[in-house]
Amino acid sequence: MIYVKTLIRSLRRVALTLATVLLAFAPARAEEPFYKGKSISLIIASNTSGGYDTYGRLLARHLPRHLAGNPNVVPQNMPGAGGIRAANYLYSVAAKDGTVFGIFDQAMFLDQLLGIPGLRGDVRQFNWIGRLVSNSSVLFAWHTAAVQKIQDAFTHELIVAAPGSNSRLNWTALNALVGTKLKLLTGYEGPATAKIAMERGEVEALSLPWGVLREENPEWLSQKKINLLLQTGIEKNADLPDLPRMIDLAKNDEARQLLEIFASPSLVGRSFAAPPGVPKERIEELRTAFMAMTKDPEFLAEVAKLNFDLDPLSGADLQAFFVKADYPSVLIDKAKAVAKLAEH
Repeated sequence: MIYVKTLIRSLRRVALTLATVLLAFAPARAEEPFYKGKSISLIIASNTSGGYDTYGRLLARHLPRHLAGNPNVVPQNMPGAGGIRAANYLYSVAAKDGTVFGIFDQAMFLDQLLGIPGLRGDVRQFNWIGRLVSNSSVLFAWHTAAVQKIQDAFTHELIVAAPGSNSRLNWTALNALVGTKLKLLTGYEGPATAKIAMERGEVEALSLPWGVLREENPEWLSQKKINLLLQTGIEKNADLPDLPRMIDLAKNDEARQLLEIFASPSLVGRSFAAPPGVPKERIEELRTAFMAMTKDPEFLAEVAKLNFDLDPLSGADLQAFFVKADYPSVLIDKAKAVAKLAEH
């Protein structure tokens, strides 16, 4: 009986050892890619027109090739409240597993700092995936204006059309913080009517995104009908390395920081973000795929065909900007005071 029990134990040990050896040499079963058989919802905080929609749909066409499992990316337009509706949805409602991300108004962070009502959550807590293009505007003056370069605006009044809230904020901030003499006229419906007003002599200057100005009015540049004065972005446009930025006019560190706050939307541009709480490995997968897409010849060919600007920034660099942009409350209060001036 003792012999039988010993034999059984020995056989069990042999069987266990054999199973361990076979398991070690068996081919490992690869895990299925997370995105296989799934769709990604791309929330676009605008209607089916304009830069946010066009850049969003461009990404939707090309990103799937760079994600394991080749998921569909399905654009879903969610306009409302200047982009706040979509931002709130992404922050509080959307799935936090990597199957939902979006693109919303570039000024959302500035709105948050200035205390614009309606936004829930903290823009800095989004998981930023990447930027396709920045959106730095250029202030330019008609060739007959006394202001030929931005330094002239410290001694000569310049009548500037400011149809949008962003331009009103920027030029009000310059007047308040560095002493320029920009006289704002705000009664224009948009850039098209402002351009007509400038040609008629009703105003002397206005601002447009550099890509828009270069594309829509190349003759103004080639025939020297306008003088470029200033660019609004934190980053310089690659075509304009010698044109000063708003922040270059600051006379001290505080003014520079305040102007950086007002310039922050230009850095965000057309950027994509996922909700807070998405697993780190999923965000890294999306970020890697995003940057690979921006180097893809097929993607670049469509960008060239559409004559789109491209100025990529990685999700990690975007995230670092938001981490760094933790301004003290005293500075935010001063920015809010400047914004109040723009309302009058």
